[in-house]
Amino acid sequence: MEPSQSEMNILSNGKNDHDDDTCLPSKTPLNEEQFEDPEGGLESEEFLPSGNGKKAIRFTDFEGKTSFGMSIFNLGNAIMGSGILGLAYAMANTGILLFLFLLTAVAALSAYSIHLLLKAAGIVGIRAYEQLGYRAFGTPGKMAAGIAITLQNIGAMSSYLYIVKSELPLVIQAFLKEDPNSDLWYLNGNYLVIIVSACVILPLSLMKQLGYLGYTSGFSLSCMVFFLTAVIFKKFQTPCPFEEYSVNSTAAHHSPNVSNHIQEYIAGGVPEEDDSHCGLRMITLNTQTAYTIPILAFAFVCHPEVLPIYTELRNPSKKKMQKVSNISILVMYTMYFLAALFGYLTFYDKVEPELLHTYSRIDPYDTLILCVRVAVLTAVTLTVPIVLFPVRRAILHMLFPTKPFSWLRHVLIALVLLFFINMLVIFAPNILGIFGVIGATSAPCLIFIFPAVFYIRIVPKEDEPMSSVPKIVAVCFAALGVSFMVMSLSFIIIDWTSGTSRAAGGH
Repeated sequence: MEPSQSEMNILSNGKNDHDDDTCLPSKTPLNEEQFEDPEGGLESEEFLPSGNGKKAIRFTDFEGKTSFGMSIFNLGNAIMGSGILGLAYAMANTGILLFLFLLTAVAALSAYSIHLLLKAAGIVGIRAYEQLGYRAFGTPGKMAAGIAITLQNIGAMSSYLYIVKSELPLVIQAFLKEDPNSDLWYLNGNYLVIIVSACVILPLSLMKQLGYLGYTSGFSLSCMVFFLTAVIFKKFQTPCPFEEYSVNSTAAHHSPNVSNHIQEYIAGGVPEEDDSHCGLRMITLNTQTAYTIPILAFAFVCHPEVLPIYTELRNPSKKKMQKVSNISILVMYTMYFLAALFGYLTFYDKVEPELLHTYSRIDPYDTLILCVRVAVLTAVTLTVPIVLFPVRRAILHMLFPTKPFSWLRHVLIALVLLFFINMLVIFAPNILGIFGVIGATSAPCLIFIFPAVFYIRIVPKEDEPMSSVPKIVAVCFAALGVSFMVMSLSFIIIDWTSGTSRAAGGH
Protein backbone atom coordinates (compact mmCIF):
# COMPACT_ATOMS: atom_id res chain seq x y z
CA MET A 1 0.00 0.00 0.00
CA GLU A 2 1.43 3.39 -0.95
CA PRO A 3 1.95 6.06 1.73
CA SER A 4 -0.64 8.81 1.72
CA GLN A 5 0.20 12.15 0.16
CA SER A 6 -0.27 13.92 3.49
CA GLU A 7 2.43 11.76 5.03
CA MET A 8 4.81 12.60 2.23
CA ASN A 9 4.12 16.30 2.45
CA ILE A 10 5.26 16.69 6.03
CA LEU A 11 8.69 15.16 5.57
CA SER A 12 11.49 17.57 6.25
CA ASN A 13 14.28 15.06 5.73
CA GLY A 14 12.89 12.33 3.53
CA LYS A 15 14.49 9.01 2.71
CA ASN A 16 12.21 7.90 -0.11
CA ASP A 17 13.91 9.66 -2.99
CA HIS A 18 13.45 9.55 -6.74
CA ASP A 19 15.58 10.76 -9.60
CA ASP A 20 15.59 10.74 -13.37
CA ASP A 21 17.97 11.28 -16.23
CA THR A 22 17.71 15.03 -15.97
CA CYS A 23 19.32 14.90 -12.55
CA LEU A 24 21.91 12.14 -12.96
CA PRO A 25 24.39 12.32 -15.84
CA SER A 26 24.23 9.06 -17.76
CA LYS A 27 27.97 9.06 -18.31
CA THR A 28 28.60 8.64 -14.57
CA PRO A 29 26.16 6.02 -13.27
CA LEU A 30 26.19 5.61 -9.52
CA ASN A 31 26.83 2.34 -7.76
CA GLU A 32 23.84 0.75 -6.13
CA GLU A 33 25.39 1.28 -2.70
CA GLN A 34 25.26 5.03 -3.25
CA PHE A 35 21.49 4.87 -3.34
CA GLU A 36 21.32 3.20 0.04
CA ASP A 37 20.51 5.13 3.15
CA PRO A 38 23.58 4.85 5.41
CA GLU A 39 21.27 4.39 8.36
CA GLY A 40 19.36 1.61 6.63
CA GLY A 41 16.01 3.32 7.07
CA LEU A 42 16.16 3.12 10.86
CA GLU A 43 13.48 5.20 12.56
CA SER A 44 12.13 6.23 9.16
CA GLU A 45 9.03 4.23 9.94
CA GLU A 46 7.96 7.03 12.25
CA PHE A 47 7.15 8.91 9.06
CA LEU A 48 6.45 6.24 6.45
CA PRO A 49 5.97 2.48 6.54
CA SER A 50 8.77 0.69 4.68
CA GLY A 51 6.94 -2.35 3.42
CA ASN A 52 8.20 -5.60 4.93
CA GLY A 53 11.07 -3.82 6.65
CA LYS A 54 13.66 -6.14 5.13
CA LYS A 55 14.96 -3.95 2.35
CA ALA A 56 16.48 -0.51 2.74
CA ILE A 57 14.57 2.17 0.87
CA ARG A 58 16.27 3.59 -2.19
CA PHE A 59 15.39 6.94 -3.66
CA THR A 60 14.78 5.26 -7.03
CA ASP A 61 12.03 3.15 -5.46
CA PHE A 62 9.61 6.04 -5.09
CA GLU A 63 7.78 7.57 -8.01
CA GLY A 64 6.80 11.18 -7.41
CA LYS A 65 3.11 11.88 -7.92
CA THR A 66 2.78 15.45 -6.68
CA SER A 67 1.71 17.97 -9.31
CA PHE A 68 3.59 21.16 -10.11
CA GLY A 69 0.92 23.33 -8.47
CA MET A 70 0.69 21.22 -5.32
CA SER A 71 4.49 21.28 -4.99
CA ILE A 72 4.35 25.09 -5.04
CA PHE A 73 1.70 24.92 -2.31
CA ASN A 74 3.80 22.52 -0.20
CA LEU A 75 6.98 24.56 -0.46
CA GLY A 76 5.08 27.78 0.18
CA ASN A 77 3.71 26.25 3.36
CA ALA A 78 7.24 25.20 4.35
CA ILE A 79 8.41 28.80 3.91
CA MET A 80 5.45 30.42 5.65
CA GLY A 81 5.61 30.40 9.41
CA SER A 82 5.41 32.52 12.52
CA GLY A 83 8.05 34.89 11.10
CA ILE A 84 5.31 36.78 9.31
CA LEU A 85 4.07 38.10 12.67
CA GLY A 86 7.35 39.97 13.25
CA LEU A 87 7.80 41.60 9.84
CA ALA A 88 5.84 44.79 10.59
CA TYR A 89 8.14 45.38 13.57
CA ALA A 90 11.14 44.82 11.31
CA MET A 91 9.83 47.40 8.82
CA ALA A 92 9.23 49.91 11.63
CA ASN A 93 12.92 49.63 12.56
CA THR A 94 14.35 49.81 9.04
CA GLY A 95 11.95 51.98 7.04
CA ILE A 96 10.00 50.93 3.98
CA LEU A 97 12.79 51.24 1.40
CA LEU A 98 15.50 49.55 3.45
CA PHE A 99 13.10 46.75 4.43
CA LEU A 100 12.10 46.22 0.80
CA PHE A 101 15.77 46.05 -0.23
CA LEU A 102 16.63 43.55 2.53
CA LEU A 103 13.51 41.44 1.85
CA THR A 104 14.35 41.30 -1.85
CA ALA A 105 17.98 40.42 -1.15
CA VAL A 106 17.14 37.58 1.25
CA ALA A 107 14.51 36.18 -1.13
CA ALA A 108 16.89 36.26 -4.10
CA LEU A 109 19.71 34.68 -2.09
CA SER A 110 17.34 31.95 -0.88
CA ALA A 111 16.44 31.12 -4.48
CA TYR A 112 20.13 30.97 -5.42
CA SER A 113 20.98 28.68 -2.50
CA ILE A 114 18.18 26.32 -3.58
CA HIS A 115 19.85 26.26 -7.02
CA LEU A 116 23.10 25.15 -5.36
CA LEU A 117 21.29 22.43 -3.38
CA LEU A 118 19.52 21.08 -6.46
CA LYS A 119 22.71 20.98 -8.50
CA ALA A 120 24.65 19.17 -5.77
CA ALA A 121 21.77 16.74 -5.19
CA GLY A 122 21.51 16.01 -8.91
CA ILE A 123 25.18 15.02 -9.14
CA VAL A 124 25.22 12.52 -6.26
CA GLY A 125 21.57 11.40 -6.39
CA ILE A 126 20.77 12.33 -2.79
CA ARG A 127 17.67 14.19 -1.72
CA ALA A 128 18.07 14.62 2.03
CA TYR A 129 19.84 17.65 3.50
CA GLU A 130 21.89 15.74 6.08
CA GLN A 131 22.98 13.16 3.51
CA LEU A 132 24.37 15.91 1.32
CA GLY A 133 26.44 16.93 4.33
CA TYR A 134 27.52 13.30 4.78
CA ARG A 135 28.54 13.04 1.12
CA ALA A 136 30.46 16.33 1.25
CA PHE A 137 32.25 16.03 4.61
CA GLY A 138 31.40 12.62 6.03
CA THR A 139 30.01 12.29 9.54
CA PRO A 140 31.01 15.87 10.61
CA GLY A 141 29.02 17.26 7.67
CA LYS A 142 25.98 15.18 8.56
CA MET A 143 26.26 16.22 12.22
CA ALA A 144 26.58 19.92 11.35
CA ALA A 145 23.53 19.80 9.08
CA GLY A 146 21.55 17.82 11.65
CA ILE A 147 22.42 20.27 14.45
CA ALA A 148 21.48 23.28 12.29
CA ILE A 149 18.14 21.70 11.33
CA THR A 150 17.50 20.80 14.97
CA LEU A 151 18.21 24.35 16.18
CA GLN A 152 16.10 25.86 13.40
CA ASN A 153 13.13 23.64 14.19
CA ILE A 154 13.50 24.20 17.93
CA GLY A 155 13.41 27.92 17.20
CA ALA A 156 10.30 27.44 15.07
CA MET A 157 8.56 25.43 17.80
CA SER A 158 9.57 28.03 20.39
CA SER A 159 8.10 30.83 18.30
CA TYR A 160 4.87 28.85 17.87
CA LEU A 161 4.55 28.21 21.60
CA TYR A 162 5.40 31.83 22.37
CA ILE A 163 2.40 32.78 20.22
CA VAL A 164 0.32 30.42 22.37
CA LYS A 165 1.74 32.05 25.50
CA SER A 166 0.95 35.60 24.35
CA GLU A 167 -2.29 35.11 22.41
CA LEU A 168 -4.24 32.39 24.24
CA PRO A 169 -4.72 34.51 27.42
CA LEU A 170 -6.16 37.29 25.27
CA VAL A 171 -8.57 34.88 23.59
CA ILE A 172 -9.76 33.50 26.95
CA GLN A 173 -10.04 37.02 28.34
CA ALA A 174 -12.18 38.10 25.38
CA PHE A 175 -14.52 35.08 25.61
CA LEU A 176 -14.96 35.39 29.39
CA LYS A 177 -14.99 39.22 29.41
CA GLU A 178 -12.38 39.23 32.15
CA ASP A 179 -10.49 42.26 33.40
CA PRO A 180 -7.24 42.64 31.35
CA ASN A 181 -5.33 43.29 34.58
CA SER A 182 -6.68 40.20 36.30
CA ASP A 183 -4.15 37.79 37.83
CA LEU A 184 -6.33 34.71 37.36
CA TRP A 185 -4.27 31.59 36.67
CA TYR A 186 -6.06 30.78 33.41
CA LEU A 187 -4.99 34.16 32.05
CA ASN A 188 -1.33 33.39 32.78
CA GLY A 189 0.43 32.51 29.54
CA ASN A 190 3.12 30.44 31.28
CA TYR A 191 0.51 28.08 32.74
CA LEU A 192 -1.43 27.90 29.50
CA VAL A 193 1.57 27.00 27.34
CA ILE A 194 2.39 24.11 29.69
CA ILE A 195 -1.21 22.88 29.62
CA VAL A 196 -1.40 23.05 25.82
CA SER A 197 1.95 21.25 25.51
CA ALA A 198 0.91 18.47 27.89
CA CYS A 199 -2.68 17.97 26.72
CA VAL A 200 -2.48 18.57 22.97
CA ILE A 201 1.07 18.67 21.60
CA LEU A 202 2.61 15.80 23.58
CA PRO A 203 -0.02 13.15 22.66
CA LEU A 204 0.24 14.09 18.98
CA SER A 205 4.05 14.03 19.19
CA LEU A 206 4.01 10.47 20.55
CA MET A 207 2.37 9.09 17.41
CA LYS A 208 4.63 6.78 15.43
CA GLN A 209 3.33 8.15 12.13
CA LEU A 210 1.94 11.60 11.49
CA GLY A 211 -0.84 10.49 9.18
CA TYR A 212 -3.71 12.97 9.10
CA LEU A 213 -1.62 15.74 10.68
CA GLY A 214 -0.16 16.35 7.24
CA TYR A 215 -3.46 17.98 6.30
CA THR A 216 -2.88 20.72 8.88
CA SER A 217 -0.22 22.22 6.61
CA GLY A 218 -2.95 23.46 4.29
CA PHE A 219 -4.92 24.79 7.24
CA SER A 220 -1.85 26.64 8.54
CA LEU A 221 -1.29 28.39 5.24
CA SER A 222 -4.98 29.30 5.04
CA CYS A 223 -4.76 30.85 8.51
CA MET A 224 -1.84 33.02 7.45
CA VAL A 225 -3.79 34.18 4.38
CA PHE A 226 -6.68 35.02 6.72
CA PHE A 227 -4.23 36.89 8.96
CA LEU A 228 -2.93 38.93 6.01
CA THR A 229 -6.47 39.77 4.87
CA ALA A 230 -7.37 40.95 8.38
CA VAL A 231 -4.22 43.10 8.64
CA ILE A 232 -5.03 44.83 5.35
CA PHE A 233 -8.68 45.35 6.35
CA LYS A 234 -7.83 46.74 9.82
CA LYS A 235 -5.48 49.30 8.30
CA PHE A 236 -8.49 51.14 6.89
CA GLN A 237 -10.46 50.76 10.14
CA THR A 238 -7.81 52.01 12.56
CA PRO A 239 -7.10 55.75 12.88
CA CYS A 240 -3.64 57.08 13.62
CA PRO A 241 -2.94 57.94 16.33
CA PHE A 242 -5.11 55.12 17.60
CA GLU A 243 -6.93 55.32 20.92
CA GLU A 244 -5.58 53.07 23.63
CA TYR A 245 -8.13 50.63 25.02
CA SER A 246 -8.03 52.35 28.42
CA VAL A 247 -9.33 55.63 26.96
CA ASN A 248 -11.52 54.15 24.26
CA SER A 249 -15.07 55.21 24.95
CA THR A 250 -16.46 52.14 23.17
CA ALA A 251 -14.79 49.95 25.78
CA ALA A 252 -15.64 52.07 28.80
CA HIS A 253 -17.85 49.34 30.23
CA HIS A 254 -14.75 47.21 30.76
CA SER A 255 -12.15 47.79 33.45
CA PRO A 256 -9.61 50.37 32.29
CA ASN A 257 -5.93 49.59 31.87
CA VAL A 258 -4.63 52.21 34.29
CA SER A 259 -0.93 51.66 33.57
CA ASN A 260 -1.38 52.24 29.84
CA HIS A 261 -3.57 55.25 30.58
CA ILE A 262 -0.88 56.83 32.75
CA GLN A 263 1.86 56.09 30.22
CA GLU A 264 -0.06 57.93 27.53
CA TYR A 265 -0.01 61.07 29.68
CA ILE A 266 3.59 60.97 30.87
CA ALA A 267 4.70 63.46 28.23
CA GLY A 268 1.55 65.58 28.74
CA GLY A 269 -1.35 66.16 26.42
CA VAL A 270 -4.04 63.77 25.28
CA PRO A 271 -3.19 60.66 23.27
CA GLU A 272 -5.45 61.52 20.35
CA GLU A 273 -3.46 64.66 19.59
CA ASP A 274 -0.04 62.98 19.73
CA ASP A 275 0.44 61.98 16.12
CA SER A 276 4.20 62.40 15.99
CA HIS A 277 4.67 58.67 15.34
CA CYS A 278 2.25 58.57 12.40
CA GLY A 279 4.70 59.64 9.72
CA LEU A 280 6.20 57.31 7.10
CA ARG A 281 9.90 56.53 7.36
CA MET A 282 11.72 55.35 4.26
CA ILE A 283 15.01 54.48 6.00
CA THR A 284 15.54 54.07 9.73
CA LEU A 285 18.54 52.87 11.70
CA ASN A 286 18.46 52.10 15.41
CA THR A 287 19.47 49.40 17.86
CA GLN A 288 16.56 47.18 16.78
CA THR A 289 17.55 47.31 13.10
CA ALA A 290 20.05 44.51 13.79
CA TYR A 291 17.15 42.08 14.23
CA THR A 292 15.74 42.69 10.76
CA ILE A 293 17.98 40.39 8.71
CA PRO A 294 17.72 37.51 11.24
CA ILE A 295 13.91 37.88 11.21
CA LEU A 296 13.90 37.80 7.40
CA ALA A 297 16.29 34.85 7.28
CA PHE A 298 14.12 32.99 9.80
CA ALA A 299 11.07 33.72 7.63
CA PHE A 300 12.62 32.26 4.45
CA VAL A 301 14.18 29.03 5.75
CA CYS A 302 12.69 26.11 3.80
CA HIS A 303 15.85 24.42 2.54
CA PRO A 304 15.63 21.12 4.47
CA GLU A 305 12.18 20.64 2.88
CA VAL A 306 13.25 21.43 -0.70
CA LEU A 307 14.83 18.04 -1.43
CA PRO A 308 11.96 15.88 -0.09
CA ILE A 309 9.48 18.00 -2.08
CA TYR A 310 11.72 17.47 -5.11
CA THR A 311 11.40 13.73 -4.45
CA GLU A 312 7.60 13.91 -4.53
CA LEU A 313 7.43 16.03 -7.69
CA ARG A 314 5.90 14.31 -10.72
CA ASN A 315 8.42 13.97 -13.59
CA PRO A 316 11.11 15.80 -11.59
CA SER A 317 13.98 17.80 -13.05
CA LYS A 318 16.24 20.48 -11.62
CA LYS A 319 14.72 23.11 -13.90
CA LYS A 320 11.18 22.20 -12.88
CA MET A 321 11.99 22.18 -9.17
CA GLN A 322 13.82 25.49 -9.45
CA LYS A 323 10.69 26.95 -11.02
CA VAL A 324 8.63 25.57 -8.13
CA SER A 325 11.05 27.23 -5.70
CA ASN A 326 11.07 30.57 -7.51
CA ILE A 327 7.28 30.80 -7.66
CA SER A 328 6.89 29.76 -4.00
CA ILE A 329 9.44 32.33 -2.86
CA LEU A 330 7.80 35.03 -5.00
CA VAL A 331 4.35 34.33 -3.53
CA MET A 332 5.69 34.35 0.04
CA TYR A 333 7.75 37.46 -0.73
CA THR A 334 4.55 39.24 -1.78
CA MET A 335 2.63 38.09 1.28
CA TYR A 336 5.49 39.06 3.60
CA PHE A 337 5.77 42.54 2.12
CA LEU A 338 2.02 43.19 2.27
CA ALA A 339 1.78 41.96 5.89
CA ALA A 340 4.75 44.10 6.91
CA LEU A 341 3.56 47.17 5.00
CA PHE A 342 -0.04 47.23 6.21
CA GLY A 343 0.94 46.25 9.75
CA TYR A 344 3.43 49.11 9.80
CA LEU A 345 1.00 51.59 8.23
CA THR A 346 -1.54 50.71 10.93
CA PHE A 347 0.66 51.28 13.98
CA TYR A 348 3.85 52.90 12.64
CA ASP A 349 6.40 53.14 15.46
CA LYS A 350 3.95 51.71 17.98
CA VAL A 351 3.95 48.24 16.42
CA GLU A 352 5.13 45.45 18.71
CA PRO A 353 7.43 42.49 17.84
CA GLU A 354 4.36 40.23 17.67
CA LEU A 355 1.88 42.09 15.45
CA LEU A 356 -1.33 40.46 16.69
CA HIS A 357 -0.54 41.51 20.23
CA THR A 358 -0.59 45.17 19.16
CA TYR A 359 -4.28 45.04 18.26
CA SER A 360 -5.17 44.39 21.90
CA ARG A 361 -4.08 47.92 22.73
CA ILE A 362 -7.05 49.19 20.70
CA ASP A 363 -9.77 46.68 21.53
CA PRO A 364 -9.08 43.28 23.08
CA TYR A 365 -12.63 42.22 22.20
CA ASP A 366 -12.49 42.93 18.46
CA THR A 367 -14.37 40.10 16.73
CA LEU A 368 -12.25 39.92 13.57
CA ILE A 369 -8.93 39.91 15.43
CA LEU A 370 -10.36 37.36 17.86
CA CYS A 371 -11.17 35.05 14.93
CA VAL A 372 -7.67 35.55 13.53
CA ARG A 373 -6.19 34.73 16.92
CA VAL A 374 -8.17 31.51 17.23
CA ALA A 375 -7.20 30.44 13.71
CA VAL A 376 -3.50 31.23 14.22
CA LEU A 377 -3.45 29.53 17.64
CA THR A 378 -5.00 26.37 16.20
CA ALA A 379 -2.58 26.37 13.28
CA VAL A 380 0.59 26.84 15.34
CA THR A 381 -0.50 24.31 17.97
CA LEU A 382 -1.06 21.60 15.36
CA THR A 383 2.17 22.52 13.57
CA VAL A 384 4.42 21.92 16.59
CA PRO A 385 4.14 18.07 16.43
CA ILE A 386 4.91 18.15 12.69
CA VAL A 387 8.06 20.20 13.33
CA LEU A 388 9.05 18.03 16.30
CA PHE A 389 9.17 14.81 14.23
CA PRO A 390 12.20 15.78 12.06
CA VAL A 391 13.99 17.16 15.13
CA ARG A 392 13.60 13.83 16.91
CA ARG A 393 14.68 12.02 13.76
CA ALA A 394 17.83 14.16 13.45
CA ILE A 395 18.67 13.53 17.12
CA LEU A 396 18.19 9.79 16.70
CA HIS A 397 20.43 9.71 13.65
CA MET A 398 23.13 11.72 15.43
CA LEU A 399 23.07 9.85 18.74
CA PHE A 400 21.70 6.38 17.86
CA PRO A 401 22.49 5.83 14.17
CA THR A 402 22.56 2.00 14.40
CA LYS A 403 19.74 1.40 16.89
CA PRO A 404 16.33 0.02 15.85
CA PHE A 405 13.13 1.82 16.70
CA SER A 406 12.44 2.09 20.42
CA TRP A 407 9.30 3.49 22.00
CA LEU A 408 11.29 4.50 25.07
CA ARG A 409 13.66 6.72 23.06
CA HIS A 410 10.73 7.93 20.95
CA VAL A 411 8.83 9.14 24.05
CA LEU A 412 11.82 10.40 26.07
CA ILE A 413 13.15 12.60 23.26
CA ALA A 414 9.70 14.15 22.80
CA LEU A 415 9.42 14.83 26.53
CA VAL A 416 12.90 16.37 26.76
CA LEU A 417 12.34 18.54 23.69
CA LEU A 418 8.99 19.85 24.90
CA PHE A 419 10.37 20.49 28.41
CA PHE A 420 13.33 22.43 27.00
CA ILE A 421 11.16 24.43 24.59
CA ASN A 422 8.66 25.26 27.33
CA MET A 423 11.42 26.56 29.57
CA LEU A 424 12.79 28.63 26.70
CA VAL A 425 9.35 30.12 25.99
CA ILE A 426 8.56 30.82 29.64
CA PHE A 427 11.83 32.65 30.30
CA ALA A 428 12.21 34.37 26.91
CA PRO A 429 11.40 38.09 27.35
CA ASN A 430 9.72 38.33 23.93
CA ILE A 431 9.44 36.60 20.58
CA LEU A 432 12.01 38.98 19.10
CA GLY A 433 14.82 37.20 20.94
CA ILE A 434 13.79 33.84 19.47
CA PHE A 435 13.59 35.25 15.93
CA GLY A 436 16.92 37.04 16.40
CA VAL A 437 19.04 34.21 17.80
CA ILE A 438 17.75 31.46 15.51
CA GLY A 439 17.75 33.80 12.52
CA ALA A 440 21.36 34.73 13.21
CA THR A 441 22.71 31.19 13.76
CA SER A 442 20.98 28.20 12.15
CA ALA A 443 19.21 30.18 9.40
CA PRO A 444 22.40 31.51 7.72
CA CYS A 445 23.91 28.02 7.94
CA LEU A 446 20.94 26.42 6.19
CA ILE A 447 20.44 29.22 3.63
CA PHE A 448 23.95 30.49 2.87
CA ILE A 449 26.84 28.47 4.25
CA PHE A 450 25.89 24.79 3.90
CA PRO A 451 24.45 24.93 0.34
CA ALA A 452 27.57 26.73 -0.86
CA VAL A 453 30.15 24.46 0.81
CA PHE A 454 28.22 21.31 -0.14
CA TYR A 455 28.17 22.51 -3.74
CA ILE A 456 31.89 23.29 -3.71
CA ARG A 457 32.79 19.87 -2.29
CA ILE A 458 30.35 17.73 -4.29
CA VAL A 459 30.63 19.22 -7.80
CA PRO A 460 33.75 17.57 -9.33
CA LYS A 461 36.72 19.80 -10.03
CA GLU A 462 36.91 18.27 -13.48
CA ASP A 463 33.51 19.80 -14.27
CA GLU A 464 33.96 23.07 -12.40
CA PRO A 465 37.46 23.92 -11.12
CA MET A 466 37.82 26.25 -8.15
CA SER A 467 38.77 29.03 -10.54
CA SER A 468 35.46 28.74 -12.41
CA VAL A 469 32.85 31.46 -12.01
CA PRO A 470 30.20 29.22 -10.33
CA LYS A 471 32.68 28.02 -7.69
CA ILE A 472 33.96 31.55 -7.02
CA VAL A 473 30.39 32.81 -6.62
CA ALA A 474 29.67 29.91 -4.24
CA VAL A 475 32.75 30.79 -2.15
CA CYS A 476 31.58 34.43 -1.96
CA PHE A 477 28.10 33.21 -1.04
CA ALA A 478 29.46 31.16 1.86
CA ALA A 479 31.62 34.08 2.99
CA LEU A 480 28.56 36.33 2.90
CA GLY A 481 26.72 33.88 5.13
CA VAL A 482 29.56 33.76 7.66
CA SER A 483 29.83 37.56 7.68
CA PHE A 484 26.09 37.91 8.12
CA MET A 485 26.07 35.45 11.02
CA VAL A 486 28.97 37.10 12.85
CA MET A 487 27.65 40.62 12.30
CA SER A 488 24.09 39.80 13.34
CA LEU A 489 25.19 37.99 16.48
CA SER A 490 27.51 40.86 17.39
CA PHE A 491 24.77 43.46 17.07
CA ILE A 492 22.29 41.32 19.00
CA ILE A 493 24.78 40.76 21.83
CA ILE A 494 25.55 44.49 21.93
CA ASP A 495 21.83 45.28 22.07
CA TRP A 496 21.26 42.77 24.88
CA THR A 497 24.27 44.10 26.79
CA SER A 498 23.16 47.71 26.46
CA GLY A 499 19.60 46.76 27.42
CA THR A 500 20.85 44.99 30.53
CA SER A 501 22.98 48.00 31.42
CA ARG A 502 20.01 50.36 31.01
CA ALA A 503 17.85 48.08 33.15
CA ALA A 504 20.51 47.96 35.86
CA GLY A 505 20.89 51.74 35.72
CA GLY A 506 17.15 52.15 36.10
CA HIS A 507 17.26 50.30 39.39
